[in-house]
Formats: sequence, C-alpha cells, structure tokens
Amino acid sequence: MISERVLPGRPLPAARNLTLSIDQYWHRIGLFAILLLAAILNFVGLSREGYNNEFYAAAVKSMSQSWHNFFFNAFDPGGFVTIDKPPLGFWFQVASVKLLGFNGVALLLPQALAGVLAVAVLYRLVARSFGRVAGLIAALALAVTPISVVTARNNTVDATLVLCVLLGAWAVLRAAETGRLRWLLLSAAIVGLGFNIKMLEAYLVVPAFGLVYLLGTRKSIWRRLGNLFLALIVLLAVSLSWAVAVDLTPASARPYVDSTTTNSEIDLAIGYNGLQRLTGNHGVSGTSTGQLLRSASGAVAGQGSVQSGPGGRNGGPGGVGENGPTGVLRLLDTQLGSQIGWLLVLALLGFIIAFRQTRPRFRLLDDHQRSLVLWGGWLLTCGAFFSVALFYHTYYLVMVAPAISALAGIGVVALWQEYRKPGSRTWWTLPLCLLITAGVEAHILAAYPSWARWLTPLVVAGCLLAALCLTALRMRPFRSTRLAAASAALAVLALLAPATAFAAYTTQHTQTGAIVHAGPSASGVSSGPGGFGGPGGPPRGFGGPPGNGAPGANGGPPAPNGATGQSNGRTGPPSFHGAFGPRNGGGPDGQVSPSLITYLEKHRGTATYLVATPSSNEAAPIIIATGQPVMSLGGFTGSDPILTTAKLAALARQGVVRYFLLGGGGGPGGGSDTLTSWIQQHSRVITVAGTQLYQYTG
Repeated sequence: MISERVLPGRPLPAARNLTLSIDQYWHRIGLFAILLLAAILNFVGLSREGYNNEFYAAAVKSMSQSWHNFFFNAFDPGGFVTIDKPPLGFWFQVASVKLLGFNGVALLLPQALAGVLAVAVLYRLVARSFGRVAGLIAALALAVTPISVVTARNNTVDATLVLCVLLGAWAVLRAAETGRLRWLLLSAAIVGLGFNIKMLEAYLVVPAFGLVYLLGTRKSIWRRLGNLFLALIVLLAVSLSWAVAVDLTPASARPYVDSTTTNSEIDLAIGYNGLQRLTGNHGVSGTSTGQLLRSASGAVAGQGSVQSGPGGRNGGPGGVGENGPTGVLRLLDTQLGSQIGWLLVLALLGFIIAFRQTRPRFRLLDDHQRSLVLWGGWLLTCGAFFSVALFYHTYYLVMVAPAISALAGIGVVALWQEYRKPGSRTWWTLPLCLLITAGVEAHILAAYPSWARWLTPLVVAGCLLAALCLTALRMRPFRSTRLAAASAALAVLALLAPATAFAAYTTQHTQTGAIVHAGPSASGVSSGPGGFGGPGGPPRGFGGPPGNGAPGANGGPPAPNGATGQSNGRTGPPSFHGAFGPRNGGGPDGQVSPSLITYLEKHRGTATYLVATPSSNEAAPIIIATGQPVMSLGGFTGSDPILTTAKLAALARQGVVRYFLLGGGGGPGGGSDTLTSWIQQHSRVITVAGTQLYQYTG
C-alpha cells in the first residue's frame, strides 16, 4: 500500500505546495532570517553591557528627571552643563528608561532596534532598484558588519543616525522618481533631524542626496535648482531649530554648552563637532572659526599644522593612534580594516561594473542609475572624509556601512549578470573580483594571527574554489546555471565569514567606555579601545602638583565621623581610583564607593550639588549611583571655561557646592590650574574610604 501511494517522481501534494510556497516567498524567508540574525547580534547579551558609556548614561538619567534637563540636554540633574551632542538620539533613550526603568538594557534598546530596522530599510532601498538578491546581500552585509553591531550595542547614538539618514535616502529617491517637492522637503527634514542626533556627521550624505535629485527628476534644470534651494532652507531650519532655541535662552536659565568656549550650540556644531573633526585641533582653548577653516584646508591638502595631543598627528585617541595614518587606504589599515573594510573593494569593483552596465545618460537617470549615484556618492563623501579627517572615533565609521553594504549587494548582482551574458568578453570579472576581495580580507586578517589560522583558509579556499568552478563552467559549451549560482553564493558567504565572526565576537564580549571597538584586538596595536575617555585612558580633570601634607597637619579642623583630616589643600589631588576602584572608562554598573556616597549624602547639608568633580567623566558614575546633582567643573574634556575663580568662590560661599573631588592629573585640554589652586587654598582635605575629598572652609 505504501509503495503504491508514494510513487517515484510524484511528490505528495503537501510537498508540492511547500515547494511552490518556498519558490514564491523565498525572499521573504531570506529577509526574515537576516533580520533574525541582526536581532541576535544586536540584542543577545545586552544585559552584560551595563551602562556602557557612563557619560551619556548619566545624561539620560538627568534628562529623565525634569523637562528642563530634557529639553536642554543637561548632563547633570542640577542642569549645570550639557553633553557634547544634540539631544534627539538621547530622547529615545529617555523614553525607554521611562518605560522600562533606568538600566543598561533600557539605555541600549533604542540603538539595537534602530540597527535591525536599518537592515530592513536598506533591503528595501536596494531591492526596489536592483532586485531581491541584491537587497538580501546588502541587508546581510550590513547585519554582520562589525562596526554596525558594536554601535547597535552601545548607548552612543550613531545607530539611530544611520536609520535616520536611510529614511532620508528613501524620501529623496521618491522625490527623484515622482518629481514631487514634498518628498524632497521630507528628505531634507529627516536629515535635519539627523543633525539633531549627531550634528554635521548627518550632512555627509547631503551631496549624494542632492545629486540624486538634481540628475534624476523630470523637471527643468531651473525648477530642480529652485526645489533644492527650498530643501536647503528646510534642512537648515530643522537642523538649527533646537540649537537656536538654546542659544537664544539666557545663559543663566540653561546649562553651559559643553566643549565650547562661547557657550553656544552653534559653535559646538561648527567647532568641536564640525571642523575640529577634520583638523584634529579639538581643544576648546579659544580656536576661532577662521583658524579652523585654515587648518581644515591645510589638513585636506595634507600640509596643515595640527595641534598635538588627542586627535592630532601625535596619535592621540580619535586621531592616528586610533584610526591609523591618513590616506586613500586608511579604511583598510590595521585599525579600521576589521571594522568596515571587509567588502570595501568588492563594493568599489561592483560599482564600476554596475555603472558600466547602466550606460548613464546624465540628462535623466533611471532607477538603477539613481541608486548608483546615491550609494556611490554616499561612499565617496564618507570615504573621503574618514580617509583625511584627523579627529573621529572608530565607531563613527558606521555612517559608511550602508553604502558599502548596498554596493556590495549591487556589485555581486552586476558581476553575475556580466558573467551570464551570452558572448560576454568580461565574464571573468566575477571570479577575479571574488579573488581580489579574498586577498584583501586575508590582508586584514594578517593582523589577527589566531583568527587568520582558520578564517584565511576559509575565505581564500572558498573564493578560489568558486572562481575555478565559475571559470570551468563558463568554458564548457553546456554549463550549469544552478551550479554557477551555487559557486557564487559560496564565495559570497565565505567573504562574509570574517565579518560575521568579528560581529559574533563583539556580541560575546562586553564593550564599555567612550571608545568602543568591534571584534578582537589586532596584534601589535595598543590603541584599540582606550585612550581619550575610554578604556585604558587616563582620568580627566584638574590637577595640581603632589604635596607632602600629612593627615591632620597645619591645625586644620578635625574631620567629622572619623574621617582623616589633612592640611588645607597643600596636598595634590589624589588618584581618582580610590573613589571608584580601577576604572577603565566606566564600569558596567557605574560602580562607586558606597562609603563615599554615604558620607557625601550625610554631610551635604543644604548644598545644591552633592560634590564637584573636575570633568563630567568623574561625575558620571556618581550621578548614575545617586541621581543627585554633581557639578562638572570643566565639562567633558575637563577644560571648558565654565567658571572663573570668582564665580566658583561665590557659589561656594552661597553653599551651592561644599565638596570637591579632584582626581588624576590635568585633563586633555590642560586642566584649570587656577580653579584647582583656589580649591586647594580654601579647603581642607578629608579622607573617606581611601578617597580624598576637599571640603570648602572659606
């Protein structure tokens, strides 16, 4: 009976229906699998990440306490100083902690979700012009790009920015296709919102967006230029709306704008978060816009004079030490290659082939050409900036990940079409590009010997086998398309293996501090995660020379409750490690000495601020632990000119602040010796649980 029912060559109806369903919905199944992979990489183990970057975590806690702090982007609950970024990205985190409570998962959830949504949006953008296969490859590439994964698991807001500009790309493509002004204005408004997430970093996509509309819509040239001018007005209006509102608010009614000398959000956008990223001159010691413009032009020409120190040419964090020397191959160097460079060469070669196939006529672009202009312009602008800029952190490179992923997907499909074309004289470009990309990945893996031992053979052997198979099939009169497609798919998966491995490593290893890095550390590279405000970096702050004072010296008043009294400030500031333990840019749980907190809360009296610290990084764990106002005397860098000694003296006399915790040496910006000296001269030193506090005595 069974043999009669299950006849050879006659599939059961259920099996036949399943096959038809798979054939019809394979792309949806594939997209679901890719989104599931992205969710696993972005969400699994988030609870291990803790508060991640404590500077921003403390700001979210402060912003969640009052509408005043929420609007003005205050770092501390007392609204003394802001953070160094605009607020929009962090407002999503505030909403999350309001719903789920203040914890690490709530802080990271918006970015992890944005990372998954960005994969879905990229699929749609690529598939609509170049087909589902290209869209799936692009989505998969973005999902496993290591720098995309690490930013999605971090409470910096770069993942949110990427999602924002991808939505802007969708709107500008719609504008070019339909010719309708409202889509163009929507795109401009979305990029303006991106400005309120990461300031001028969002503008890296503007040249590509402008070209797409200028070259791709059915309107007269003057109409196109006029519409672009209107879009520019909308872009600037949305971008500057919050910054202008802050700058028009009296300084006495709002926090001081961090990382500026002028207390201006506009200055923050143009200076610290703008031109200083290009020039590497990121001190806040009064650099004028004219000086920055001259430095920027010199930096682009390769002959500018750039200040030493962090972000400059001497290798500080954010500069050569973190990102390698400038140049056209920078994105493939030891520092950056493993973060973003795996598919860069494939994207470039694929773009060339796809561009050649479309035979663009710049009078009016079609869907394929508009897409190529978008992703090619995006890659060119971002690639040029990150190749020459002297001060940015590695995780900023997530901005170029969508363009590389999109062009990799488009490129594979274009190369496959070139390979299959009857009579094609350039069919060999597919196996050749696969081999070249495998060689580039082997070069990147050379800096990771333990990983190269198994990944390099996997990549090289997979691509070599695929290239030989593709060549042999092309040479035969009767070649198998399915076997050729399987060979190409094998090569693509092999090329994605290193990125996937590094992304998976990132998922299993906690990344904390201000500077995060995807994957393992390269051999012989000491900069990695660390440096300026990150793991391994020196604590920021004001600093004075160490002294020889002894407990109870100089007849100072006795310390209450058994604390050890010392001379009236003649000793230098203690190591910050006494208060917070061995800190590497921020512990996962915002750990702080309970004894110190208990002492400060008990003896605070009527003071507005629980304690004052040299910079925001020392204040962050105290804010996280207590939710109480902590005064950051020098802002993020420890060198912002927020207070004069006269103003600090007035605040101390009024009882606004009573205790000072002076940790570490001078900050990156040089610290403030005058404030430090004043505190030492008008305070006594108290030791609590191995930590030295300065108590104002008048």
